[in-house]
Amino acid sequence: MYPGPLQDIIELFEHLPEQERRENLIVMADSAKKQEPREGEKFDLEDVRKDEECTDTVGVYLRVDEGDKAHFAITLGPLVQTLTKAMTSILCRGLNGAKLQDILEVPADFVPRIVGADLVRLRSQTVYYVLSRMKTAVKMFMDRRRAAASAA
Repeated sequence: MYPGPLQDIIELFEHLPEQERRENLIVMADSAKKQEPREGEKFDLEDVRKDEECTDTVGVYLRVDEGDKAHFAITLGPLVQTLTKAMTSILCRGLNGAKLQDILEVPADFVPRIVGADLVRLRSQTVYYVLSRMKTAVKMFMDRRRAAASAA
């Protein structure tokens, strides 16, 4: 149901005691910078904006490799919350290399298994925001590709 790397992350987090889970989320948040585009890297779609439900600008960059496999990079403004940063790292690690259609079909029900029910209740918008933006980028890419193919 989930891409393999995402499944591995889910299994790691869901068995952790609450304190360890939060510590690991902080570690993931600290590594969010590693998910940024590298200098000279080219993308098929760049979607940079500030939405109402987020405290700062978020940029989602999508490159589609051979076999319709996604590669994401994400930029986060300085005001983005720790939990959003953690989810950015988790989702980039968990979804990079997955097929576009598989990403669209990933249900959001795994989020509480990673962050815990308490944090989901407290930060419900935050925990789903990055997944929603990544799925939107995939949909936009697929729509553009379909339009280009029918125009040809």
